[in-house]
Amino acid sequence: MSAVTVEFAGEYFPVSDEEPFLVGREGDLELDDNLFLHRHFLEIAHGEGLWWLANIGTRLTATVTDSAGGVQAWLSPGARLPLVFERTTVVFTAGPTTYELTVHAAEPTFRHTRHEADADGASTIGDVPLTESQKLLILALAEPQLRRDGTGRSEIPTSAKAAERLGWTVTRFNRKLDNVCDKLDRIGVPGMRGGQRSFATNRRARLVEHAVASRLVTRADLGLLDAPQADVEGEQD
Repeated sequence: MSAVTVEFAGEYFPVSDEEPFLVGREGDLELDDNLFLHRHFLEIAHGEGLWWLANIGTRLTATVTDSAGGVQAWLSPGARLPLVFERTTVVFTAGPTTYELTVHAAEPTFRHTRHEADADGASTIGDVPLTESQKLLILALAEPQLRRDGTGRSEIPTSAKAAERLGWTVTRFNRKLDNVCDKLDRIGVPGMRGGQRSFATNRRARLVEHAVASRLVTRADLGLLDAPQADVEGEQD
């Protein structure tokens, strides 16, 4: 059995310690023909006594987290990280499509610590709490990925689709999206801001990646989308 195995969409791919394992439009794990995706995007290789995950693309980034969501890193082009956990989740977005794969290590260097929820059930990222409507906004964007079973691909809703799912106007949705992204940006979450031409799409993708990888929202929260909503228009965003 391979020391490292990649799981994607219900399939398992053994990784050899003798040559790099490539992920992209082409390679050992061919995701699909998405032209927004690099031909070769991620590389898993063994060296210096460790397994490494490297971003060998030029534009896309990936969110990397341990299986409990307690440790999270942003893997930029040219960067690499050691694969030290038993299960490492990798989430990235190319165009409108988000991909999730899991790297399994038979002999991990570290074991993850348990991620504890707040006693009162409130969602927090660091010291920043989320209002009810902010959590609903994140759920509306992350719903396709959360409803998917296991690893694989999913589509990120447009602001208009997510606003319709919540019964909000697009103006209200975008205002609250601004506020959520501002909160995360202030505590140092990367990718919450960008250039004017790419900001709208990239921040939604990055928000979904961070929220799912860090367990800010989970599949268990999806019922909130269909629950009666209080009038929270006047709440502090």
